[in-house]
Amino acid sequence: MKPGAPRCVLLRALCLTCCCLCCAYGLWKSDNHEWKKLIMVHHWPATVCKEVQNDCRDPPDYWTIHGLWADRAEQCNRSWHFNLEEIKDLLQDMKIYWPDVIHSAANRSSFWKHEWEKHGTCVAQLDTLNSQKKYFGEGLDLYRGLALNSVLQKLGIVPSGNYYQIADIKDALASLYGVTPKIQCLPPEQGEEVQILGQIELCFTKDLQLRNCTEPGEPAGGGHGAGWAGPARALEVCQDGPAFYPPPP
Repeated sequence: MKPGAPRCVLLRALCLTCCCLCCAYGLWKSDNHEWKKLIMVHHWPATVCKEVQNDCRDPPDYWTIHGLWADRAEQCNRSWHFNLEEIKDLLQDMKIYWPDVIHSAANRSSFWKHEWEKHGTCVAQLDTLNSQKKYFGEGLDLYRGLALNSVLQKLGIVPSGNYYQIADIKDALASLYGVTPKIQCLPPEQGEEVQILGQIELCFTKDLQLRNCTEPGEPAGGGHGAGWAGPARALEVCQDGPAFYPPPP
């Protein structure tokens, strides 16, 4: 081998290493693990049951937590599995405020498992959410702090046979929270007159400060339905116009 050969081999190895690192970084970026905002998702149980066409037994008559999500990332660590033992101190509140309204009590933890593995593993990049106990605990704290049920009642927006204008709901919530929420509905099916109110999202910065869910000119994004429950009618961002806020069955 010529005297300059080892140096040439070393340079080639360094170049190959750099290329591999760049490719890995590119793949990480393209793997949808970067995100900008947290989304606190509330859903209306009566609509969830209709969404999945499930005859739920005694669904809660108040807004419950669907999840705490990153806006642009899902399933960021497939090896970080859900462990019910880690949130045993939270279970009493979880059963009330973050219940699985679809499945029986015996399968309740499957919903929490889905939320952690799909969403929690992504927001866990924040120190305040970097464990299962922190993730679910902070979700409960945000839910209590937002007090959506009390806010809607205070605004006179309650389940009834009357229709509400989506713009009125959005404006009323924005006036109290100081930010623009995202509201999702079930589109009307054949025989139904109007869309059905299903989900309300309030968004936060990574510092857990309220922020608009959408900015002027930014696409509103699609709907996020009960994906953990199997086939379902899809929620969509509500259209301007009337919506039905169904009373509990």
